Amino acid sequence: MFKGSSAKETNLKFCTPEPEIVFSLDEYWTRLRRTREAMETAGIDLLYLTAPESRYYISGFNSDWYQAQSPEDWHPLSGVAVKADTDRFITFERDVNEVLVRLTTVGHDARIRAGSDERPMHRFIVDHLRDEGWLKGTVGLELSNYRPSPAVSRMIEVALEEQGCKVVDATDLLRRIRSVKSPQELAYVRTAAKIGDIGIRAAINSMRPGMTELDVYAEMVHAMAKAGGEHSGKTPSVASGQKTLCTDAPTTRRKIMPGEIVNIDICGCYNRYHTNFARTFSMGQPHPEVARRVAASARAFDVLAEAIRPGVAVNEVTGSVKAYYQEAGIWEERWWVGGYEMGIAFQPDWVGPYVYDPDVDAEGREFVPGTVVNYESDFFLPQLAGLSLVIDTMAFSEASAELLHDVPPDLIVIE
Repeated sequence: MFKGSSAKETNLKFCTPEPEIVFSLDEYWTRLRRTREAMETAGIDLLYLTAPESRYYISGFNSDWYQAQSPEDWHPLSGVAVKADTDRFITFERDVNEVLVRLTTVGHDARIRAGSDERPMHRFIVDHLRDEGWLKGTVGLELSNYRPSPAVSRMIEVALEEQGCKVVDATDLLRRIRSVKSPQELAYVRTAAKIGDIGIRAAINSMRPGMTELDVYAEMVHAMAKAGGEHSGKTPSVASGQKTLCTDAPTTRRKIMPGEIVNIDICGCYNRYHTNFARTFSMGQPHPEVARRVAASARAFDVLAEAIRPGVAVNEVTGSVKAYYQEAGIWEERWWVGGYEMGIAFQPDWVGPYVYDPDVDAEGREFVPGTVVNYESDFFLPQLAGLSLVIDTMAFSEASAELLHDVPPDLIVIE
């Protein structure tokens, strides 16, 4: 320890663990360039990013906690400032995350608020941006994101307006950019799909009547972690019996009984990229009507596989599966069919900002190369058996469009 310095000071200043950077510097440079171009088009001079996904996308910052529901004086305003006419960004963080910034980010300009600094975080940020000469014109904030809360967001809005800035909601700016994934991002998504397959296979190999939902959950999470999978943006779900009708019910100590339907809905996750994946199980041979319903739902993925290609119109795809469901006579028994963008996997969600289904006109939108979305074929079951979830993820590249999971969508019978 250096003379006159505390253990805190020397550790935070000099400890530099081996960096955990998962993309090339060229990838980050391309993201910054695309962001600045979008800012110029939107008339935004400064963009301040606070959403975990946005910070990860631009700088690589990767944490398991973002103070979203923290104590009142722990304002969750750390983030990344991007200026439209400058080829660098500034990271703002608290001193407790100083080493984490060095561990996970690629930026060279980090402004760390010391614990001894009496300024609240929003004042610390605005003072630095003012002194840098970056507070001129229009500032975009992610006002529609959960982080920070409206009350905390208003603090920095007022502070910016006091400096003469015009503040606008720029939540969708980076979301639109992130919706088209690079080849490296697509590679991570495909790895995530393999990890998800490992999770489902662990359930197939271990699940038996008398086990609890949490027993099955543990087997899946253990198998995916052993394969290099991270925790996903939403807790994996195991729902059994008539509890399957509660699609977001927590996995609990409920025992899985013979004859019951079980839905497992999980995401494989790799470097924060994920796929959504669900299969329906039957504990023993199901009633024939139940088996037919699940089979009809699963056959939609054959239709989907035939319909998708790079650049295909969303309405064409949804129209094809709707026509199939109507022909199969199950359209009116749907819980929901459709899908949503697979965003970057930060809790508490795995749902990206774009959603589509056959009941909504996509207004000319296409599944352009770089798109990754899931597709859900979810139907009510006869014989009071509950609900069947069958979900897969599809990815569109320049050359192909594919469903990513290897485990077939058919009903899985556990004898």
